[in-house]
Amino acid sequence: MTKWEYATAPLLIHATKQILDNWGQDGWELVQVVPGPQGGDSLVAYFKRPLA
Repeated sequence: MTKWEYATAPLLIHATKQILDNWGQDGWELVQVVPGPQGGDSLVAYFKRPLA
């Protein structure tokens, strides 16, 4: 059975692709993007990857 680890990260609207590409290079898969707690343009990304 696969075991997972999870992480969250804030997304900056002007650098979203770069941030997601960096996480992807480290083996993280994007699960979901939700509005941040501050509202407005703030976003939070949720990631997962298999434990080694």
